[in-house]
Amino acid sequence: MAERKMVSLTIEGRPVSVPEGTSILEAAKAVGILIPHYCYHPGLPVAGVCRMCLVEVEKAPKLAASCATLVADGQVVRVHTERALEARKGVLEFLLINHPLDCPICDQSGECELQDYTYQEGRADSRYRDPKRFNPVEDFGGDVLYVPNRCILCTRCVRFMDDVAHDTVLNVSERGDRALIGKFEGKDLTHPWAGNVVDLCPVGALLSKDFLNKARAWELDRVASVCPSCTQGCNITIETRDSAVVRLKPRPNEDVNKFFMCDYGRMNYRWMNRTDRAESPLVRTEGALRGIDWDVGIHAAASLLRERRVFVVASPKLSNEALYLLSRLIEGSGGAGVFRVDTGDEAPLAGVEDLALRRDRAANVKGAELFGFERSESPLAKLGDGDVLVIADDDLDGIAADDLVRAAQVIVIGTTLPEAAKDAAVLLPITNVAEEEGTFTNLHGRVQRFMQAKPAPGLARPSWLVLGDLLGALGKQNGFYLPSDVFTRIAESHPAFSGLSYDSLGMRGLPVLDSDARTTTRMGEGLGMGQEATR
Repeated sequence: MAERKMVSLTIEGRPVSVPEGTSILEAAKAVGILIPHYCYHPGLPVAGVCRMCLVEVEKAPKLAASCATLVADGQVVRVHTERALEARKGVLEFLLINHPLDCPICDQSGECELQDYTYQEGRADSRYRDPKRFNPVEDFGGDVLYVPNRCILCTRCVRFMDDVAHDTVLNVSERGDRALIGKFEGKDLTHPWAGNVVDLCPVGALLSKDFLNKARAWELDRVASVCPSCTQGCNITIETRDSAVVRLKPRPNEDVNKFFMCDYGRMNYRWMNRTDRAESPLVRTEGALRGIDWDVGIHAAASLLRERRVFVVASPKLSNEALYLLSRLIEGSGGAGVFRVDTGDEAPLAGVEDLALRRDRAANVKGAELFGFERSESPLAKLGDGDVLVIADDDLDGIAADDLVRAAQVIVIGTTLPEAAKDAAVLLPITNVAEEEGTFTNLHGRVQRFMQAKPAPGLARPSWLVLGDLLGALGKQNGFYLPSDVFTRIAESHPAFSGLSYDSLGMRGLPVLDSDARTTTRMGEGLGMGQEATR
């Protein structure tokens, strides 16, 4: 690949070199300078309509829109001169003429760019004395409400639907101070990716019905994670309040999901807050499951597994670490592991190559296959008489209790106790994806880390810890104290994961060796180092 020509310039006295064709706004980001902007978004075509990113360029006769002005060699850019500040203050004053001062009741408050820039550069008071324009709230369909009084007409939403979703739904209706975002007749925001317009809106004009009035932005805790709802593996942020997941938002990753996530993944989080969770280890005693200490539960399960053929039905929503440890349980027993996965219609985002809501609705189908689990629509078909059946977080939906009778014993290692497994001998409660740390492997073989977002319920423990202790009780390991220890062992024992570690993965991930992207990748990209190398 030919190297791009680099251009050197100075922004606010800081020298910077960026590839030719970069905008001044993006070049400023590279040296830690944020130029205020509204209409610009790196995932959308440049519009240059808000004029909020005006900066002074030496020898230029007038202020330049930094989002639409490309860098040039020797350019000297000043962001905070009196002239630039006065121009941006004027833009803010115009934007606020009809914008209601309703921050205390606005869902965007605390994460609103109009609020931030007004505090940063705007006037302390308003000179406007006439009544403000008023338009009623409109339901745009799907999960989206439109509050026109707050709209600053940046057109991010219009450009997303036109140029990224390729579904022309929105437009700028009317003109002058009556202008607002409108829908074309017969259209609405029911597109599978339409929820992204809420993330793109820099003010509180487009709101999520699902998140409406749930929490204020400053009440939320945020953790980097990976969407568990399909094999695409979109990078997300899990937002929690009072130990409950209340919102999922996309987290940028140029190699996986750019800046977006689908509505299915966005809305599929309530199961993370289930209240019918298994919260303590149970062992069947005198015909009933009774609570016991973890040590007792682990050794009870280990005693059932010794000298038996082990058959595992695993969920492809489990982490690489858990699936690897399950494969170790099977190892040497002559047993087997299977998984099944819910499916649905694939929904691509037309304007972004290779980004789609995938048919398989679980995050780690590829990981399960790499660790030797076989996909099956009839997961108990190969269960042998006298096997020890391990149910690893599969809900056994559609399976009757009678289908399990061939097993000599049933051990459940899961977040809940399935109805079909109510006669299990042992239940070991584990945490879900929001409650533990680990990795998933997406459909292209990219391994990505997710982090713990909320505490585990009751005495439930991370899946890797439970399975690591179980292997320890069987004498098969004695060195797993962190999920990174398990991953290190995976990298040592599975050639596909060779050379990977939690440190090298960072929070953007890297592909396994047999993936489509294995020939050339960025060894440092997980840490944001940007150095080209070949794995």
